[in-house]
Amino acid sequence: AWTPRQAYDFLQDIPLLESSGIIVRVPNWWKNATSSKVQVSVKIGEKKKSSVGLDAILDFSVNAAIDGEPLSSDELEQALKSSGGLLRLRGQWVEIDREKLAAALDHWKKVESTVRVGGVTFFEGMRLLAGIPMNPAANEALPDEIRQWTGIAPGAWLDDTLAQLRNPPGGLVVPPNLLAKLRPYQITGVHWLQFMQGLGLGACLADDMGLGKTIQVIAVLLHIHQQRQLMKSANMPADLLVVPASLIGNWKSEICKFAPDLSFAVAHPSESAINLEDAKTLKPMLEKHDVIITTYGMLVRLDKLRQHRWNLVILDEAQAIKNSGTRQTQAVKELKSKGRFALTGTPVENRLSDLWSLFDFLNPGLLGGAKEFGRFVKSLGSEGTNSFAPLRTLVQPYVLRRLKTDKRVIADLPDKTEVKAYCGLAKQQVVLYEQAVRELDLILKTVEGIQRRGVVLAFLMRFKQICNHPSQWLTDGGYEPKQSGKFSRLKEICEELSERQEKVLIFTQFREITDALSNYLATIFGRAGLTLHGGTPIKQRREMVEAFARDDGPPYFVLSLKAGGTGLNLTAACHVIHFDRWWNPAVENQATDRAFRIGQTKNVMVHKFVCRGTVEERIDAMIEDKLNISRDVLDVGGEKMLTEMGNKELLQFVSLDVNKAMES
Repeated sequence: AWTPRQAYDFLQDIPLLESSGIIVRVPNWWKNATSSKVQVSVKIGEKKKSSVGLDAILDFSVNAAIDGEPLSSDELEQALKSSGGLLRLRGQWVEIDREKLAAALDHWKKVESTVRVGGVTFFEGMRLLAGIPMNPAANEALPDEIRQWTGIAPGAWLDDTLAQLRNPPGGLVVPPNLLAKLRPYQITGVHWLQFMQGLGLGACLADDMGLGKTIQVIAVLLHIHQQRQLMKSANMPADLLVVPASLIGNWKSEICKFAPDLSFAVAHPSESAINLEDAKTLKPMLEKHDVIITTYGMLVRLDKLRQHRWNLVILDEAQAIKNSGTRQTQAVKELKSKGRFALTGTPVENRLSDLWSLFDFLNPGLLGGAKEFGRFVKSLGSEGTNSFAPLRTLVQPYVLRRLKTDKRVIADLPDKTEVKAYCGLAKQQVVLYEQAVRELDLILKTVEGIQRRGVVLAFLMRFKQICNHPSQWLTDGGYEPKQSGKFSRLKEICEELSERQEKVLIFTQFREITDALSNYLATIFGRAGLTLHGGTPIKQRREMVEAFARDDGPPYFVLSLKAGGTGLNLTAACHVIHFDRWWNPAVENQATDRAFRIGQTKNVMVHKFVCRGTVEERIDAMIEDKLNISRDVLDVGGEKMLTEMGNKELLQFVSLDVNKAMES
């Protein structure tokens, strides 16, 4: 009446059983009682290195082991001769499959022989630890039978280094001449950035919008300034800060306010009196200051900026290089520097290729080439639950991401509540929408390739314009409120806000409707508000932000999503309305964070307008799916592009459900 465990323990207590030549047949399910097995142990980075960085070479060793403890040559010989699935070694029964163990050992000994002369690079080692092929270009996945009988672990030195990447050591103090008191999580961020810079590794500070990425970077720049003062003879080159043109003023203001000791210059025609395209006049500027601020556009224009050797290159709003094929992205990747930082609240906006392009700047080679990475991601996506775990393991050491909603990060930020504001369609909207669906059906039968893609995109915009207001599609300038379900919903919400004297931000992706929205809102609030779009001058933008911040300032601010989605602090508003939905949840969240950021003292309510029964409702569902994929990697994602849907699937996606769409 013994349990399997009792019987198993009994056999362990009979040492003469084996030596007497008695063969004991053990059922397969007894293996579950063992806690250890003989497997190949691969250790990477056992010996101490003077530095990490892109060029670091790590030692690589292969042994057979039990629980990470290497076997002696006699024990290994005994393991390779064993049969029956269990072997008694070191006073315990261990699981063994000599054929699979021999195959795994042979595989890794060949790898060891290949890398014996040069070792493995730091990034090759990191890929192996994450369960990714050492050489992604070879496109060779490790066979399951070898992977199951292999234990890959960092050696003593690498294990300690990785621990420090996750929790930077103390002693890296915040510069005393920083005229700001940092929050605890910001001090952690400064320490992490300094530590990554010291290791020679690229780092992505991916804090939520509004958590203060700017002040953390300024603290690091001050730390470098102190080093530069102590090493004048070494002639340390300047640091380069690359920003969108609209954020030049923000960075100038923040540096002057918090770090007046930093010497900086702006390489942009709007801020410089010199001829920036003349290398003779540009060179003294680059050599005279601690920090040079420029824009992504200027990098494309000015060869001298790309050819100059920098100490540290920092990209703000680094999602600007998500498209690896653009000239702007290529110009950024031509930059030469000792260190590289990327600042972005959205490391992945649309698809995982965004992440690859970002890391191709930060740590070139870590994720392999673009094609190899694409094949790897495709293979991950087919593996089901937690399929992105290897990729997450690989990139997490280089990404520091904190969320405003995490009370462990910041406890004194109020709550953000997001609600769907469902809208019906007025009769004219229904007529125009159904007409557009019929037209699309006819045209899809006659086009293909790139022409079809253009047609689909054009009709998607048309559907969204009709959902906003018939006049936006018809361009008749009428904009009668009763002809749009969204205008009716906007009135319901804003009348209540007007009574409470609460301010609101209204975002739309369409510049052409901003004035109509602003004029309509003026009738609801009883006075004019503000309107900002891509054509608004930078100086006027700053004046608008200051006006909106005043207690007696304008009650509403209408912004085009691209122009107003980044770089503005609009915490005077405690309501955000997304009048129409962008394809991209990250862009929407950036816009929301104009109000939901440090300095906000009230709870923020986010209203997302969705027309029922239309393409907007299906886009909303697609956005939710994209958010789920993003969370799989960062704590990042792909979508099935609408232009790639088959005709039948696309028509179902855009078709109108009249029962849901019509207003009651």
